[in-house]
Amino acid sequence: MAEERPPGRLPQGDLGRRIEQRRRELGLTVEDLAFRAAMAPAYIEHLEQHSTAAPEAGTLLRLAGALRTSVTELGGGHADLPSGLGQAARTPRFTELGEEDCRRLLSTHGVGRIAVSTEAAPVVVPVNYSVIDDAIVFRTQAGTVSLQGLDREVAFEVDRVDDALSQGWSVVVHGTAEQVTDPDAVRHLAERAYSAPWAGGERDVWVRIGMSALTGRRIDTW
Repeated sequence: MAEERPPGRLPQGDLGRRIEQRRRELGLTVEDLAFRAAMAPAYIEHLEQHSTAAPEAGTLLRLAGALRTSVTELGGGHADLPSGLGQAARTPRFTELGEEDCRRLLSTHGVGRIAVSTEAAPVVVPVNYSVIDDAIVFRTQAGTVSLQGLDREVAFEVDRVDDALSQGWSVVVHGTAEQVTDPDAVRHLAERAYSAPWAGGERDVWVRIGMSALTGRRIDTW
């Protein structure tokens, strides 16, 4: 990764949360990150737990390098920008993913996009989802666009882009969208779902998408 000149000050953002999130994405412990960045584990913990911490520019560069990202990303400078702003890698490698890898990448929760056909045009909307009992499930409210796909074949897409390394992956699920109305089934989903919808509000309509087909692709570097 090319050396990045630190900005005069960090863009507004929660540095501690972003450090912890990136560390967990890479599967690193606090001790692992401290070793990579040549810092004390207690200092890493301090940064993660105190959102107002303001480390020096050199420290930020070392952290960004250890986390394989950029100072701007750690500071939240790209929060309002789409992913994929970086240049393509010099030696990209494109591969198709098997079903097992697709299921692993879907994991148990996250933000995905449901694509439905409406009378006017196809529409794609993001939703917070979980994987429960081998199906995509999410909560919404009556009258939303996503409910126009009920009892029909829909597509559901999840992806992850790493701008710092110009690599990423995407997984597409095809299946029939069904509303879950049985009280016991709703209770079961509510107990196992990872998080509430970020959009907030009264979102008590549960939708389930069976995984009748899975496809995926990955771009990384040699």
